[in-house]
Amino acid sequence: MRTAITPTRAEHFSDWYHAAVLELAQHGDVAGSQVIKPYGFAVWERVQQYLDAEFKRTGHHNFYAPLLMNISALEQEAKHMDFAQECAVVTHSRLVKDPDGNLVPDRPLTNPVIIRPTSEAIIGPIVKGWIQSHRDLPMKLNQWANVVRWEMRTRLFLRSSEFLWQEGHTFHAAKEEAEQHAKEMLAVYEDIFVDVLAFSPLVGEKPEYERFAGADQTHTLELLMQDGRALQGGTSHNLGQNFSKAYEVQYSDQTGQLTHTFGTSFGVTTRLIGALVMTHGDDDGLRLPPKIAPHQVVILPINAHQSEAVLEKCQAIADQLSQMQYAGAPVRVHVDTRDMRGGEKSWDWIKKGVPIRIEIGPRDLEQDVMMVMARHQAHKQKTKVSSLEVASVVTMIDSVHKALYDSAQKKREEDTHQYENAKEVIDHFNSSSGFVVVPYLDGKGSEAQLKPHGLSVRCLRPCSQAKCVFTGENTLTLAVIAKAY
Repeated sequence: MRTAITPTRAEHFSDWYHAAVLELAQHGDVAGSQVIKPYGFAVWERVQQYLDAEFKRTGHHNFYAPLLMNISALEQEAKHMDFAQECAVVTHSRLVKDPDGNLVPDRPLTNPVIIRPTSEAIIGPIVKGWIQSHRDLPMKLNQWANVVRWEMRTRLFLRSSEFLWQEGHTFHAAKEEAEQHAKEMLAVYEDIFVDVLAFSPLVGEKPEYERFAGADQTHTLELLMQDGRALQGGTSHNLGQNFSKAYEVQYSDQTGQLTHTFGTSFGVTTRLIGALVMTHGDDDGLRLPPKIAPHQVVILPINAHQSEAVLEKCQAIADQLSQMQYAGAPVRVHVDTRDMRGGEKSWDWIKKGVPIRIEIGPRDLEQDVMMVMARHQAHKQKTKVSSLEVASVVTMIDSVHKALYDSAQKKREEDTHQYENAKEVIDHFNSSSGFVVVPYLDGKGSEAQLKPHGLSVRCLRPCSQAKCVFTGENTLTLAVIAKAY
């Protein structure tokens, strides 16, 4: 059977992913870098809009911190030296031409600077000057930015030397308030993952060895890809007073005593686009949830060169749809008038994952109908809809979101397994994948049994009392174990 891209997922998932994601991005000239194409960036912009609205609703203010930071700032928080081997270091301030006319570094910096791998070490010294009194708290900040973690082996959107993200940073007077806020932002992510991205996330807490460096707790949303590997979708960290003590971020409380703030940070990245591809894509390419699709409906005139009336009808349908609303916003409609063969044009939009395609040709015009196709259905499956029933297309848009979410949820539920001892866990991953859930006692070094097999504890979840499958000790915790990206 013909598919829009090759190989299929079953033949070679990694190569399939690369072929599918090329609609959205490509490799850059510098090793480890990527170029996000306009269509891919339009998807990221939609994700940004939903997230940004929630950040503002929950009292956050956007700001921007510098791209460059001093090494001394990183050294202030010793735990952040975990990033040291990933840092890109700027050592010279300008380029000059050598005798052969080649550009070469000229002036070495007395104090080399780092391109930010994350921003706690930048923001701490900044906020120190902004917070004076308990009246300044809570302070809730967010920035949309890029970071660099030197990475030479690129997988588009999944692993690159530079990626885009949002990073929230908040400062609180009370420990309980900081923990509540970290959980609140996790809930924001979960709602958007389900309601916007059609993901089926598993929510939990990172084990001690997987926590963000310098955090008291790291809450996470774990996603299961179609190949059975896990992908971390987003994290929210309770930082306690670790960073405020490192950078002396203090406030004067109501008694006049200086006290260190309690902090949180939270973030998601353009990795979400890779998750969209691997969660929802099929052997024909992308399948985009309607709320983040650049075009929710694409109208394809058939044999338009034979009839100007076909183009007029397509535009009239587009005008009607654009006056209607889906998810509180006007339906995004595009009429594709490119001079291409109809089949080629249709396959192009199938690969791009547009939720709804509408075809209108001379015969449809005669019958006053249109042929409507939903991306989650077989590409030859068409529904004949009267031109008087344009509003029914909006209902079909929503059916795409529901179908994608149901598929993601079914995959996660069917590929989640439970075992009673460590040997069964390892044996499972020798021949299979997915999530494995077992009783687990954190902080006992049991991850050492998993690492040689390429396994990790993705998150911890509560349970009634059970015996840890690795130590045999009593525990109230379940571990979700998987191979991960």
